[in-house]
Amino acid sequence: MQKPSLPEGTRDFGPEQARRRAFIFDTIRSVFVKFGFQPIETPAMENLSTLTGKYGDEGDQLLFKILNNGDYLKAADAEVLASKNSARLVPQIAKRGLRYDLTVPFARFVVMNRHALTFPFKRYQIQPVWRADRPQKGRYREFYQCDADVIGSDSLHYEAELIQIYDEAFAKMNIPVTIKINNRKVLYGIAEAAGVADRFVDMTVAIDKLDKVGIEGVRKELTERGFAAEAIAGIETTLAAPSWEALRPVFSNSETGRKGLDELERVFQFLKKTRLQNAVQFDITLARGLTYYTGCILEVAANGVQMGSIGGGGRYADLTGVFGMPGLSGVGISFGADRIYDVLEMLERFPETLADTVRVLLMAFDEPTHAYAFECLCRLRAAGIPAELYPEPGKLKKQFEYAAKCNIPFAAIIGETEMQTGTMTVKDQQTGEQRSMPVEEWIEALSKQV
Repeated sequence: MQKPSLPEGTRDFGPEQARRRAFIFDTIRSVFVKFGFQPIETPAMENLSTLTGKYGDEGDQLLFKILNNGDYLKAADAEVLASKNSARLVPQIAKRGLRYDLTVPFARFVVMNRHALTFPFKRYQIQPVWRADRPQKGRYREFYQCDADVIGSDSLHYEAELIQIYDEAFAKMNIPVTIKINNRKVLYGIAEAAGVADRFVDMTVAIDKLDKVGIEGVRKELTERGFAAEAIAGIETTLAAPSWEALRPVFSNSETGRKGLDELERVFQFLKKTRLQNAVQFDITLARGLTYYTGCILEVAANGVQMGSIGGGGRYADLTGVFGMPGLSGVGISFGADRIYDVLEMLERFPETLADTVRVLLMAFDEPTHAYAFECLCRLRAAGIPAELYPEPGKLKKQFEYAAKCNIPFAAIIGETEMQTGTMTVKDQQTGEQRSMPVEEWIEALSKQV
């Protein structure tokens, strides 16, 4: 007999975990809606032609490919098969893949539905994504993202608005965070100042790992990528700048770098008179590895816990251009729901009320009282009170044990007297207090506690 198992990097969620995840999704969704974003959904799989080339070489390697239907090797070239060259073989046996993020599918959606949309278009999307990464703490192969994007405007007030969304959502979830901000143009300015503008992508990929491998690790990677020692020293010196304002002299010969500083200044001006509950901090080392970012970039770190980023995003100038609709600027953010779950669990910040689903368990002695209990059950549910009826009437001990194991706060005992008088005898499982009242009075009392 085969022992059941889960694919590595995936998880099951029982009732309690599912309720907690729903709390996260509902909280984030409520903030998205408050800020005027509209929901969309896209398929779990996309054509590989849609996905490849949008995330850099490392991202392309982490795409889950889906084998073609039927005999997928039938059309494969015999020479390629014999050479065992995966890069050449994949296009012949797989035309689809699981989505890597929600941003690229969103760009594809915008292009395909551009005549039905009004720009700027603000959308939110809460769906799972898949990455063939090495599973580790806070990193899974299947995980949910909660995205909000605005497309069709260059206005930097949207960057400020997305920071406000982060601030409000994490405050509602009782997670203290630091919202980090940088700009890809600033990073390009660093590359220009170091004389390696032609190696910009290689530089940002290395810098993006700074929080994981430290400056020594970044230096090692840059060396392995062929950067000269003088260029590496210049990059390190710039990364040590105390503030974004201190970079202006460094960027005296970089128009792009100066423009990035101007954009950061504009965002901070928008935020100046807002009341934020969390810190917004310039972080020159923030790079964001995805190659489609072109302007401001954001990342969120939870304070007081060892965890990778729990949110991130940024501005992209022309993501829709690869799908035949150039010149459409957008900016967006994503919440990492699975990491947020882990942080809430580590900090013990989940609301206690989430454990309460069924509020009342009705318990009967025999078949006649069981039938009456079912009538009471229907009346409770019609009033919006989550309730359940124990399936077999009989001894109350077993029924009380069931209520305790399921954390049901109230037990309603239905006997001959209750059936004759139209009442319910309800016991508070925590205090032990027990009272008998007409069903309608109980419905009114319990409704106030739901």
